[in-house]
Amino acid sequence: MIDAGCSGIVALGSLGEGATLQTEEKVAVLETCVRAVGSRVAVIAAISALSTSDAVGMAKRAEAAGCSGLMILPPYVYSTDWREMKAHIEAVLRATRLSSMLYNNPIAYRTDFTPEQIAELAAGHENLHAVKESSADIRRLAAIRSLIGDRLAISIGVDDLIVEGIDAGAVGWIAGLVNALPAESVALFDLARGGEREKAAALYRWFLPLLRLDTVPKFVQLIKLVQEEVGMGSARVRPPRLELDGSELETALRIIRSALAARPRIGA
Repeated sequence: MIDAGCSGIVALGSLGEGATLQTEEKVAVLETCVRAVGSRVAVIAAISALSTSDAVGMAKRAEAAGCSGLMILPPYVYSTDWREMKAHIEAVLRATRLSSMLYNNPIAYRTDFTPEQIAELAAGHENLHAVKESSADIRRLAAIRSLIGDRLAISIGVDDLIVEGIDAGAVGWIAGLVNALPAESVALFDLARGGEREKAAALYRWFLPLLRLDTVPKFVQLIKLVQEEVGMGSARVRPPRLELDGSELETALRIIRSALAARPRIGA
């Protein structure tokens, strides 16, 4: 992925299999990423936990492992009002001096950080530098920027919203299919950022059936299946997830293989 032009790695995910790892496994993943590419790009640790104390502890372990920054999630399972969610995020922000990104995904976590709340966090914490906006509401980008301008770098976290997101002011993409198709992902991002609309639209049309695999409950199984199909990984998953089978597998492979048969050639 780095050789293809990705500018960073976000490890441990959020809705992915990071939640199935024990603490020492999470630390091992972070240490492995830092050893592999930490001298070349930023390694960002996703901080997600059931409790604030666990999230704070993981943030400190990530810093000790050599990570460059954090992507901070609201607590798993428990979702409530702004006072409690703000306290959770602020505790993690204060735990280290690492550059941090807020992850807003109200669809998955039932906690919605509104533009006004994001602006409040940005005003109070100098080490909050970005937000991964996964509400799937493109209007949120303009709303955030109208309050704080470019104070935070906005990244898109929904694969099939990337071109529209860049048009609305996003400057980053925390992607899913990049794990299987990094060259195509970087090319699409660069074309959209560079204003090459026709080329971006053509590549986007080809890519969308695959990008949409990132927006359904079994996206982990689907992305890993694409990885296996392109020779960049294995479809094996950790329970409670199970590998796809039957008609579900047949449908997925039909989509994937049809797209790969028409795969565009991306320049070096």
